[in-house]
Amino acid sequence: MNYSLISKIIGIMLILFSLMLFIPVSVSLLYNDGNLITFLYSFFIFLSFGLLLYLPNTHSKSDIKTKEGFLIVVLFWLVLSFFGSIPFMLDKQLSLSFIDAFFESVSGWTTTGATVIKNIDTLSPSLLMYRQELQWLGGMGIVILALAILPMLGVGGMHLYKAESTGPIKDNKISPRIAETAKSLWTIYLGLTVICAVAYYIAGMPLFDSIAHSFSTIAIGGFSTHNTSIGYFDSSPIETICIFFMLLSSLNFILHFTALKTKDIKTYFKDTEFKSYILIISFVLILLIAYGALIGNTDLSARQILFQSVSFITTSGFTSTTYYTWPSFVISILIAISFIGACAGSTGGGLKVMRVVLLFKLLKKELLKILHPTAEIPIRINGSPVNDNISATLYNFFIFYILSYLGLSFLLLLSGLDMITSFSAVASCINNLGPALGDVSQNYASVNIFSKYVLSFAMILGRLEIFTLLIVLTPYFWKY
Repeated sequence: MNYSLISKIIGIMLILFSLMLFIPVSVSLLYNDGNLITFLYSFFIFLSFGLLLYLPNTHSKSDIKTKEGFLIVVLFWLVLSFFGSIPFMLDKQLSLSFIDAFFESVSGWTTTGATVIKNIDTLSPSLLMYRQELQWLGGMGIVILALAILPMLGVGGMHLYKAESTGPIKDNKISPRIAETAKSLWTIYLGLTVICAVAYYIAGMPLFDSIAHSFSTIAIGGFSTHNTSIGYFDSSPIETICIFFMLLSSLNFILHFTALKTKDIKTYFKDTEFKSYILIISFVLILLIAYGALIGNTDLSARQILFQSVSFITTSGFTSTTYYTWPSFVISILIAISFIGACAGSTGGGLKVMRVVLLFKLLKKELLKILHPTAEIPIRINGSPVNDNISATLYNFFIFYILSYLGLSFLLLLSGLDMITSFSAVASCINNLGPALGDVSQNYASVNIFSKYVLSFAMILGRLEIFTLLIVLTPYFWKY
């Protein structure tokens, strides 16, 4: 294990993170909100530790091996979440404990959107923007940003890309050079953010809120500058824009790149995952709207159902109404679709639509094999056969995902939380969703300390898609 190289890369990331604090510093100066010292202190802390890790190891230049790639990715999220908590602790208005600040930071970096802050509306503009910025950086994955920079420093990052990228098929690169891939992804990501902010502003959202919400919308994060989230604005145009960009960001970014390169919108409709995604969303919408009409519940309007359904399946976590007061059937469906999640290669969480599609295709194959034991039944995605290794990995991933969900839920039950709170909170955190039920339907402030650590672990576990984190926690990783 090349610890010198690992230290160098972590140092680089802390230095980059420190530079990103100039955004909340600028906001603090603009609004004179009294938080300038908080972010200046944080800047010097981040920069100092970054330089301490980087400068003694500047000589280390080599390719990142598989084990190092996994460890670096895990350390990224742990270290950056730890340092990301510092501004929350230094803020005199909040005065959060370490675990609350760490929980908020993890939620931001993993784009979960769960919060321990009770009154978001009273926060200073700079701290609000800082929360949104955490999600924006975590959305595409700070690792991908690193991949665009590390090659210039003599550090290759293919194993880093594979460890961080989501979905069952990870070798689908935009360009042969990993740095070019990272730059292409970030160009699309930044472009969508700018367009989203402009659209919000035109629709009537104040400029500050437009920029802040564009960060969390494109990141599929769910953090808002108001307690009532998107519902604060009570605007159909704003909700429509939010739905549109949540859906765009929940699609595979490589699919976006291909469509832009070919200038052909039909690229989307040729993709198996995209078509399946639209079918799932359509089915859920028809089911819930029909149910609302059947029981005659005026709260279940088509507008509210559409927004909340898209928010939950994309794992954005924005809310437009008090969804937790809806009938149990509707809430159960919303929680269930959050497990499906967004598309592979997107900023969303959950199992990923591609995995769900493959699971159904594998189920169909097994049923046909019972009828025709000797038949060769290939599984195809976009017309190409799927490798048997992917199928085996998929089974393992699904089993570990469910076991992780159940295991963490039982830990919350042991800590004293009720069943609804425990199972919904873990579902929300492991799927990087945010909203939950029971005692955490509005925020996570009342959750005990042990549960906050468990849920923080769940958020990172979901963000790193189970295996990346679990591999590092096994003794075999360190032994061999």
